[in-house]
Amino acid sequence: MSFLWETNLLKLEIIDTVCETPFKCSKCDKSFKLNQDLKRHMKTHLCTEFDLKVETGGISKFKCSTCYKTFSLNHQLKRHIESKTHHTNGEFPYQCSACDQTFSENKDLVRHLKLHTWEKPHQCCQCDKAFSYSSNLQIHMRTHSDERPYKCSYCDETFKMKNNLIGHTRRVHTGERPFKCSQCDKAFPLNKDLNAHIKTHSGLKPYQCNQCDKAFYQKNGLQMHERTHTGEKPFQCSHCNMGFSQNHILRTHLRIHTGEKPFKCKVCDKAFSRTESLQEHLIAHTGEKPYQCEHCDKSFTLSRVLKRHMRIHTGEKPYQCSQCGKAFSEKFLLIKHLMIHSGEKPYQCSQCEKGFNTKESLVQHFKLHTGEKLYKCIQCGDAFTTKGLLYRHQRTHTLEGN
Repeated sequence: MSFLWETNLLKLEIIDTVCETPFKCSKCDKSFKLNQDLKRHMKTHLCTEFDLKVETGGISKFKCSTCYKTFSLNHQLKRHIESKTHHTNGEFPYQCSACDQTFSENKDLVRHLKLHTWEKPHQCCQCDKAFSYSSNLQIHMRTHSDERPYKCSYCDETFKMKNNLIGHTRRVHTGERPFKCSQCDKAFPLNKDLNAHIKTHSGLKPYQCNQCDKAFYQKNGLQMHERTHTGEKPFQCSHCNMGFSQNHILRTHLRIHTGEKPFKCKVCDKAFSRTESLQEHLIAHTGEKPYQCEHCDKSFTLSRVLKRHMRIHTGEKPYQCSQCGKAFSEKFLLIKHLMIHSGEKPYQCSQCEKGFNTKESLVQHFKLHTGEKLYKCIQCGDAFTTKGLLYRHQRTHTLEGN
């Protein structure tokens, strides 16, 4: 320690002897004995750059006077200037040996090098995930807790991550898609969505499944696919013990039990438990049906609905039961069928203790409690609570006729 102190003292003595203030400011006539004092002083000049505004399409934007990049908010410009990308007086002494990037400080280089070495020293104590940076671990820890600090200002939906809230707001409420693909006309609500899309233009699918010939653009796509082979369903429903391969599917499922419908239509009063259902509903208001069936005159608002309809003509039943071999044209029919094998009845009546394996069965049963009779006989006017009772009643008219 004494050696380092003596070395630093010697440096100061040399500076005092050779040149009293060797580090000169390029923007004013001030000079300093130490480089770090000059760097500190340079920030006083940077602050004056925040006043630089330009008019773009009638909107004031803040422009960096060094690289001419523009920002919509003052604090965004400030963050950009302090990022040390353009504003350290041209000093980038720390260079990455794996790529050409340079840095003004050694700690920034050390942080950057982890991208090349894949070093992940920050380990999660609740699962096997590890992270390069402690800040990423802190964000990840929310996945193990019930904490959802980010609330949507348009609906009651809450999120664990700020980025998820931004994505939700743009996809569901504002329709904003600021990230545009330079190779096609597609646009996306988040930069990560654009980055994922850009990989589709390259045609490269580096993440290969080792159990089948499927490959994926992204690692998480492969991880989710692998669960179809392993049958792994790590996300468990606390109400009915159903398991799910993805957390967001569990969250959507939980709304069956809670009755929550956070996605509200702005045109009418309808609300939905899934964002996809709201988006489909919104198209219904426009009346547009661009997807035409080539076998019949039916047309549809969504391409996937057309794809599902096509199975009527082709007879295709891609969803097969692993227990009895029965096949179905739609996934939800297979899910309903599987409940017969498991004996599972997730739809519980709030008036009595009866459980049902489909929502439709529960709705029909509930009419017994309310006395609601929606099914009316066209021959005599008698009304019934269920379609089955109406059919049974209609047979009496058939017998009378004979």
